[in-house]
Amino acid sequence: MTTFVDRVELHVAAGNGGHGCASVHREKFKPLGGPDGGNGGRGGDVTLTVDQSVTTLLDYHHSPHRKATNGKPGEGGNRSGKDGLDLVLPVPDGTVVLDKAGNVLADLVGHGTSYIAAQGGRGGLGNAALASARRKAPGFALLGEPGDLQDIVLELKTVADVALVGYPSAGKSSLISVLSAAKPKIADYPFTTLVPNLGVVTAGATVYTVADVPGLIPGASQGKGLGLEFLRHVERCSVLVHVLDTATLESDRDPVSDLDVIEEELQQYGGLGDRPRIVVLNKVDVPDGKELAELVRPDLEARGYRVYEVSAVAHIGLKELSYALGELVGAARAAKPKEEATRIVIRPQAVDDAGFSVTLEDDGLFRVRGEKPERWVRQTDFTNDEAVGYLADRLNRLGVEDELMKAGARAGDGVAIGPEENAVVFDWEPSVSAGAEMLGRRGEDHRFEEQRPAVHRRRERQVERDEVTREFDEFDPFE
Repeated sequence: MTTFVDRVELHVAAGNGGHGCASVHREKFKPLGGPDGGNGGRGGDVTLTVDQSVTTLLDYHHSPHRKATNGKPGEGGNRSGKDGLDLVLPVPDGTVVLDKAGNVLADLVGHGTSYIAAQGGRGGLGNAALASARRKAPGFALLGEPGDLQDIVLELKTVADVALVGYPSAGKSSLISVLSAAKPKIADYPFTTLVPNLGVVTAGATVYTVADVPGLIPGASQGKGLGLEFLRHVERCSVLVHVLDTATLESDRDPVSDLDVIEEELQQYGGLGDRPRIVVLNKVDVPDGKELAELVRPDLEARGYRVYEVSAVAHIGLKELSYALGELVGAARAAKPKEEATRIVIRPQAVDDAGFSVTLEDDGLFRVRGEKPERWVRQTDFTNDEAVGYLADRLNRLGVEDELMKAGARAGDGVAIGPEENAVVFDWEPSVSAGAEMLGRRGEDHRFEEQRPAVHRRRERQVERDEVTREFDEFDPFE
């Protein structure tokens, strides 16, 4: 059964925002106490976070669909809905996040590094938050915004300083087992190593990690064997170590030809030409292996390689090799640019940036794109005329109608707000009214302008008293 997975396709869904509540406060002797609908809660985010205790993407291979919780809707009595819980997905150190097209979205290196893969939707405002001096009792609330839906690809690239590369059964697993405390599976048949193994090596004051990459064969960069699947684990390494088998029983192989084949595969894969190389002639404890190592060593050194003769079984030459690797790793670390604190860049919106655009498409449709118009459309309840009128007012204040007129739109032309696959299309009429204005100004409740019966009775009595007083003042006893 598969226990190591380093590439998965993940489908993540953030939580939807809760709907706002349209409610009117009511109590004894005060039937219309004003709007008191609460706001909806925010939907939860889906976040990828590096966790050092996680070494594989196996969990996401078995369960590729992940969803955060939704925000709760608002309630009367000015009670806001509860926010949805964020979903935190732990991933191994060195995970690369890509979209379906292969574009890199994030490179997660270092414990605690995180990336929001899907943003939760905003909660809708309740009618209490929408009330104003002109709109005293809104009869509507805003809908919650839907959360993001994303299809992403996770690729694990091992974070190590040194990579051991070579043919299957060249002795890479044996070498890492004696250089470090790693305990990989070791056998004398091809492809014993099915997953990358990591080991920590201490050489004096330098501590570095070594990765044992599964064996490469001719054509690995094109998908043969296990090479293509695991060549990505070499990308982050600072030093490459060619482990060559000097005691192979295959008559058509020798250390020099093995080196040429592996170098060709690395070149075909690309991006590894600048890494320093070391050649390790392994299994020199075998008599034939020792003779072959002494025979090919001058040729390899003539090519500019540093060559070390070792035996993982007999523990020959390991100390010299570990210190040589520590020297190269230290030089690579020193050559890296110094990390600087992340600068906070503030990019204010341009004065002439309206925040939206209006374009005329080939089919005569005017399309409006922009963060605010699209969000407002998503949050509008189109079954409520008053809410539609409120949307029309917002778009008008933003300047959408003016831009439509400048673009040549006429009454009755089609207007779409949003992307092509998810747009709201309507026939445009300048200064759109929702029909609710027949009852008064948009968003107002005429009942709040009505006076209670007791007030009418007091005013009637006051009018009667005023009439009596006027008659008394006009009375002349001498007439």
